[in-house]
Amino acid sequence: MIQREGKLVETIFHNEANGYRVCLLECDEEMLTVVGVLPGINDGDRLRITGKMTVHPRYGEQLQADTWEPLMPQTLEGIMEYLASGLLPGIGEKMARRLAEAFGMEVFEVMEHHPQRLQEVKGIGARRWPEIAAAFKEHNALRSFLVWMGQRGIDARLSMKIYQAFGEPARDMLQENPYQLLEVLPEIGFVKMDAVARTLGIDTEDPRRVESGLLAVLQASQGEGHTCLPRELLVEQSREFLQTGERVVLEAIQSLALDQVLQVTRLEDGAERIYLMNAYTAETQVAKRLATLAVSAPPPAPRGLTDRLERLQQTQGIRLAAAQLAGIEKVFSHRVLVITGGPGTGKTTLINTLIQLLEEEELGYLLAAPTGRAAKRMTDTSRREAKTLHRLLEVSYSEETREHFFNRDEDNPLETDVVIVDEVSMVDIYMMQHLLKAIGPATTLVMTGDADQLPSVGPGSVLKDMAASGLLPRIHLTEIFRQAQESHIVVNAHRINQGEMPLLNTREKDFFFMASHSPREALATISELLMERLPNYRGFDPQRDIQVLTPTKKGYTGTRQLNEHLQQVMNPPAPHRKEKNHGDKVFREGDRVMQIRNNYSLEWRRVVEDTATGRIKTMGQEEGNRGVFNGDLGRIHQIDSQRELLTILFDDQRLAEYPFALLDELEPAWAITVHKSQGSEFPVVILPLFPAPWVLMTRNLLYTAITRARVLVVLIGSRAVLHRMVENNRIQYRHSCLGSRLAQVALFHETPD
Repeated sequence: MIQREGKLVETIFHNEANGYRVCLLECDEEMLTVVGVLPGINDGDRLRITGKMTVHPRYGEQLQADTWEPLMPQTLEGIMEYLASGLLPGIGEKMARRLAEAFGMEVFEVMEHHPQRLQEVKGIGARRWPEIAAAFKEHNALRSFLVWMGQRGIDARLSMKIYQAFGEPARDMLQENPYQLLEVLPEIGFVKMDAVARTLGIDTEDPRRVESGLLAVLQASQGEGHTCLPRELLVEQSREFLQTGERVVLEAIQSLALDQVLQVTRLEDGAERIYLMNAYTAETQVAKRLATLAVSAPPPAPRGLTDRLERLQQTQGIRLAAAQLAGIEKVFSHRVLVITGGPGTGKTTLINTLIQLLEEEELGYLLAAPTGRAAKRMTDTSRREAKTLHRLLEVSYSEETREHFFNRDEDNPLETDVVIVDEVSMVDIYMMQHLLKAIGPATTLVMTGDADQLPSVGPGSVLKDMAASGLLPRIHLTEIFRQAQESHIVVNAHRINQGEMPLLNTREKDFFFMASHSPREALATISELLMERLPNYRGFDPQRDIQVLTPTKKGYTGTRQLNEHLQQVMNPPAPHRKEKNHGDKVFREGDRVMQIRNNYSLEWRRVVEDTATGRIKTMGQEEGNRGVFNGDLGRIHQIDSQRELLTILFDDQRLAEYPFALLDELEPAWAITVHKSQGSEFPVVILPLFPAPWVLMTRNLLYTAITRARVLVVLIGSRAVLHRMVENNRIQYRHSCLGSRLAQVALFHETPD
């Protein structure tokens, strides 16, 4: 590490959102290029910077700043230069000279502690001095906070984020209880905030630390799909995570429960489960509302329903199976219905026939699915508009509170007779809570999905719990129709689901296996398939029709390596393609990308793209044009370095502008994990199969991956890995009590037919 003192003479680049700066520092007779997070400074400032020298391949030698501290000017000339640097509004060279002449070396003391004396200077009156004083105070407060944090070894980027969120009170809040900041800035994470707390002298068994760490364990468990944890498991995981004793963990549980931050509950098995309060509220509300629907009086059935269904089949040239007919009839004898089944078993045909019948009866209906791609597929198959659940429930965002909310709820329910929701396996406990709030007493809810697919990314196992509860009416479709039997995608999906090896490489079929001896070899094969073989074979567009899926993020065939490799193959650097470096990623115009967290405030507009020219045309304004959600896929349409904006054209023809500060919300998507592909469907799926942690390499992951393909599946890798995945029927258990709650209600009511 080296240390340099000097004057900041020029800022070449500055990102105000995170404080990153490229600047020139004049040190004696040496001019240094300095890069790093250097917020709250201005050209003309004197700085002491500690860091290391690096050599950039394009820009040469640079000082990479690790820590920094401001040095106040020590001469009148330095003070005048400092004041005239643009630090304070309305102070140029002339006013800076007047201030220095009036107060000399005491000018900063006057501005901070006796600012009203500024009126002694010609040109500063009763209106201007408060503005100058406020600007000086704000600037000093930021610098003082950053220096105070830096002295404790805390990263300047994190310090800037904290100050932007809390302002001047941030230091007092940190000294009182640093963990409280996580309520507003959860993205910092417990581990980073714990490191800050340790520099402030917080003890390992301090109740503030233990309570915050315990909440972090429960929040992490939600990320793994659990809505709650058994008491013993929570204590064990918290002790290990915090490296502390059992007594303080038990005391923390009791304290948080008394404060109603946690809920401790005991079901019929006698074991205690511990919830975060929002998860407990969601699960109990879902159970209560489903139970209410299950016992509600059904709507009157259409007259002559059996004859009319016969006529509809003749009109459409189809033959419904007995289970499909029973499913349609149940819609008119219950207020809620769950329809499950694998690919090719006729879920779509059942829904489309139901829609025809509803239209004949002049009954209102709404169609929805969890994701944009799933909603688009529902639109394509039904030829009626289907919305995402967020759009159906009219998601809104409050600029004042910076929180999202749904306009449709129990006070403003959906105004229709039937709501049909597809791909319910993707719906977590929170989205189900909001959906059920919007289902009024005169509305029937029909939910369809494949219970054998991977569960939702969010917490809960909602579809499986509903289907297995015994409380809700359910139709399970098992018959594979003749047309579907011609597809080896469908046939092999069912074979895999039953623990049988798929049929491979049958001539003129749609399911192929390509043996590959190493991941490196597989990368070359995938590149060849994308760039030559598949486009030549059936005219598939590598950008729009083909998606590489993978079980894992790590390794040669994980998303990280695959995306780096495929970006160079599919979208290499070129003079006409602008690009933006962000952390360890390079975003380039034309890249496939995915949104990785919900952003309810981001605005978008609906457009139409001319695929031949790449030009886009904006359509009419659309209500509720906010919100981009986890899993949305798109392509980088444009990068504007001057405005620091990156424009994404999503697959459902929404165009959104991302400030560079939001690039953490995007990931490359030339390859995505199977988990992230849920609810999506692609013409072609390529799936590499090589050894990985067996907790990931499961039968239902393989089943989910191949059912994402509509036209063609290509597996690349080891036949032994494929065989072990088919045999590995390990399903990760999710701690959830929704099924138990529904089953308890079922004991008091007659089980539906």
